[in-house]
Amino acid sequence: MNFFELLWAYLLVFIFSAIPLFEAYAVIPIAIVAGLSPIPVVIIGLSGNILTVFLLILFIEKIKEWRNKKNKKQKVTNKRSLRAEKLWKRYGLIGLTLIGPLLVGSHLTSFMSLVFGGTKTKTLYWMIISITMWSLLFSILTYFGVNMFLPESDGFLIKYFNN
Repeated sequence: MNFFELLWAYLLVFIFSAIPLFEAYAVIPIAIVAGLSPIPVVIIGLSGNILTVFLLILFIEKIKEWRNKKNKKQKVTNKRSLRAEKLWKRYGLIGLTLIGPLLVGSHLTSFMSLVFGGTKTKTLYWMIISITMWSLLFSILTYFGVNMFLPESDGFLIKYFNN
């Protein structure tokens, strides 16, 4: 795998981690199984996911205005919003930010935390903890699982580019 292929692979990790619903905790294990180095993958994946959550929190007022304008005619709640609201009522900000990313995604969790009354600073703080915690947990499990079950494997991405 040459330098540009490797650079492209890490760029894809960043991009996919930044996309809502392609959470870092899902992209990082795939990249590790693909054969990319775990430490850069974790750092790049976390950066992508946390950056977009930060931008969402930073521009929440504009997003709320756009969403209210869009949904003015229809007042529909979906299952994911109801699930987030249930978590908020039961566990508060900390519970929602720690459990929410697994159930509804980090971006919707951040949005709902702010809509339900969380402050920007506390929401960002707890979201960074949550995204990092879940990403590290899944990364460690993946790394040791791959090494245990496929000890001689370089990963499917490395095999693809070497052929």
